[in-house]
Amino acid sequence: MFDFYLPIAEVTINIPLLLLISAAVGFLTGLLGIGGGFLMTPILIFLGIPPVYAVANGANNILAASVSGSLAHYFKNHIDVKMGVLILVGGLIGSIIGVEIFIFFLKKGTINSLISISYFILLSSIGLMMFYESLSEMRRIRNNKFIKRRMHQHYWIHNLPFKVRIHASKLYISAIGPIFFGILIGLISSLLGVGGGFILVPILIYIIGMPAKLVPGTSLFAMIFVMIIVTLLHAIANYTIDIYLVFILALGSVVGAQLGSIISSKLAGEELRGLLSILILTFGFKFGYDLFFSKILPSMNIASTITPEFNSFTNLIINVSQNYPVIYGIVSVSIAIIVGIAVAYSFKKVL
Repeated sequence: MFDFYLPIAEVTINIPLLLLISAAVGFLTGLLGIGGGFLMTPILIFLGIPPVYAVANGANNILAASVSGSLAHYFKNHIDVKMGVLILVGGLIGSIIGVEIFIFFLKKGTINSLISISYFILLSSIGLMMFYESLSEMRRIRNNKFIKRRMHQHYWIHNLPFKVRIHASKLYISAIGPIFFGILIGLISSLLGVGGGFILVPILIYIIGMPAKLVPGTSLFAMIFVMIIVTLLHAIANYTIDIYLVFILALGSVVGAQLGSIISSKLAGEELRGLLSILILTFGFKFGYDLFFSKILPSMNIASTITPEFNSFTNLIINVSQNYPVIYGIVSVSIAIIVGIAVAYSFKKVL
């Protein structure tokens, strides 16, 4: 009854299940202050959605969550626009390079292997680091130890040419650093459909030296434009964006993120990060198992080989996707942005 065939991805999904999963990932995003893209895209793959479609639609899903989250920080005046623009410049360059690499491996027929290997390395590394960090933090709290950290150390990257003054963050640093890290984030985002916030946030705090309160909003602000470019490039070059999937994921994740942000101050963050690290490690090891011991990547496949008859609207979507990819990409991006704005303002008015 609730099964729905995705005309672009060419698989059948269960709408309530996907809404629940996307809301859960969005909830973790809002609760812990980290991007959920590195969870959502692997889940889509495990649910039977081909990796090339999971990456592209995962990126568009991050766009919706970034719009919603950055608005929440904007309401509190917690965004450094100038720093965000510098990261954005690099992000655009990295996105273009990443999509070109994606297309190269797609044409060679090895893109699924590239995605699987990358996620195995990425998730396993992140999971281990988060698990170690959460254990260390719980041990520190239990022993009543407090660590004083110098948050604004100067590294060689600060002294490179093209220095700029960033008033909101009270920094005078080389523009090369933020642009370089933006390239790295854009590259990862376009290849794997992740937001890169779990990498960018610690970089901005510990390397760039930004005030911690400005970091989440600035990161989300930059990711809005990076994800717009990533989504458009995938829609134009690979025809892998599915508008139905875009709307379902955006709605679930944005609502979940708002709910998570509401109760984030009431729960023990270090314990939640520990549980999340175990979940991430599980996904990472699953990719590793599929790489070395299994020939079929999706293990929870809910796909269907039966292609239903399409109504006129769905036929229109398929036609626009194939023949007018620029328009289709713009519409997909607009849906994600509208959903993000609508939900953010709805929660602001209610709460």
